[in-house]
Amino acid sequence: MISRIDLRGDALPEGGALRDLLPRAEFDVEAALETVRPICEDVRHRGSAAVIDWGEKFDGVRLESVRVPADTLARALAELDPAVRAALDESVRRARLVHRAQRRTTHTTQVVPGGTVTEKWVPVDRVGLYVPGGRAVYPSSVVMNVVPAQEAGVPGLAVASPPQREFGGLPHPTILAACALLGVDEVYAAGGAQAVAMFAYGTADCRPVDLVTGPGNIYVAAAKRLLKGRIGIDAEAGPTEIAILADATADPVHVAADLISQAEHDPMAAAVLVTDSAELADATEAELATQVAATKHVEERIAPALAGRQSAIVLVNDLEDGLTVVNAYAAEHLEIQTAGAAALAGRVRNAGAVFVGPWSPVSLGDYCAGSNHVLPTGGCACHSSGLSVQSFLRGIHIVDYTRDALAEVTHHVVTLAEAEDLPAHGAALKARFGWKVPQQ
Repeated sequence: MISRIDLRGDALPEGGALRDLLPRAEFDVEAALETVRPICEDVRHRGSAAVIDWGEKFDGVRLESVRVPADTLARALAELDPAVRAALDESVRRARLVHRAQRRTTHTTQVVPGGTVTEKWVPVDRVGLYVPGGRAVYPSSVVMNVVPAQEAGVPGLAVASPPQREFGGLPHPTILAACALLGVDEVYAAGGAQAVAMFAYGTADCRPVDLVTGPGNIYVAAAKRLLKGRIGIDAEAGPTEIAILADATADPVHVAADLISQAEHDPMAAAVLVTDSAELADATEAELATQVAATKHVEERIAPALAGRQSAIVLVNDLEDGLTVVNAYAAEHLEIQTAGAAALAGRVRNAGAVFVGPWSPVSLGDYCAGSNHVLPTGGCACHSSGLSVQSFLRGIHIVDYTRDALAEVTHHVVTLAEAEDLPAHGAALKARFGWKVPQQ
C-alpha cells in the first residue's frame, strides 16, 4: 500500500542529493504551459465568450454569463445547513484573529538629522481569488483567501470557481454561501486557465486584477506561471502533501489517520512518514490497511496516492536525522509526533506549517486552527511562505531629505555614481548646489 525508503546506517547525503532520495509527486508545470497558452490567448482576444466556450469544453455546461447573480449568492447562504454555517462562522472568527495580528504598521526611520525613510504598507487594489472545484468542495479555501485579503484592506475582491453541471452551471452552493457570508458579491463561474486569464486580461464581465491567489490544478498553476508579470501570483500550487516526523511514542492510529486525510485529496497527494522506529512503521502500515478499508474515496484517490512514488515511510537512524530529512523535504504540512515535539518544531526551518503533538492534526489547520491552509508545495517551503496578510500588501519607501541632509551625503553619492560610470546620477545632485560638491 505504501513503499519504504531506508536511510539508516550511513551518514545522510547533503543538499540536493538528499532531496533526490525523498518521495515527490511529478508535477510538470512547464509541459502544461503549451496546453494553457492558447486558452489564455483566446480569453485575451475574445473575453467572456472564450471563458464560456472553454467552460463548456472542460466543465460540460454552457453558461449565458459567468457572473453569479447577487440573489443567487444570498439564496445560497439562506439555504446553507445551519451546522455548516456555524462551522464556517467559527473558521472565519479564528482566521480573523490570526490574520488581524499580521497587519503591518507604517514606520519612519531617521537616517540622519533632516533625512528620513518611511515605509508604508499599501494593499493591492484588486485581487482575484481562485477556489478549486472538481473532486471536492472547498468553502474553506474561500475563507483562507478572503480573510487575509480583507484584513489587509484590499478594496476589490473577486472569486472564481469552476461551474458545476449538477448545479446548473453555478459553483457549488456551499462555496457561494461562503462568499456571501464573507460579504464577497463578485463571484464568477469560471475555472482552470480560463479563469486565471479572465482575471489577468479582464473581460466585459470582469475587470482585470493585480494579483491572483489560491490553489488549483496543474493548469491553474501553468496559467499563473504564464501570466506572472501581468499579474502577481501567490504561488504555483502543486499536489497537497503531509510529512509526519514521529518516534516510538506516536500513536499509529493517529499517524495513519493523518496520512489518509491528505491522501483523500487527490491521487497525486503525498503522504510521508519519517521515523526512527521500525515498530511504528510496521504498526502504521497495519493501521493504514484497516482504516483505508473503512473510508471513502479509496479507489479513485486514497489508494493511488498512498501507493504512488510521492508517498513513503522513511526510516532514519534517529530524530536528528529525521529533522534533517524533513527540512530537506520542506513539506506543505509537517506534523511532529514525538517526545519533546515542541522543541523539535522550533528547530524546523522548512515547512509551510508545523503541527505540534498529537492534538494538532493537519485537519485542524485546514479548517479551524486560525492558521492559513494555502501553503507552499513541492519543496517550495524552503524559500516561500503560505498565504497571509503580507501577501496582499506592498511596502513603499518614502524618502524625505532636507537641503542640509542632502548636502552632507552628496560627495558619497557622486563618488559611487562615478564608480559605476553613471555621471548623470551625480550631476543630478550637483545641479542642486551650483554644480559644486558641498564641502564637508
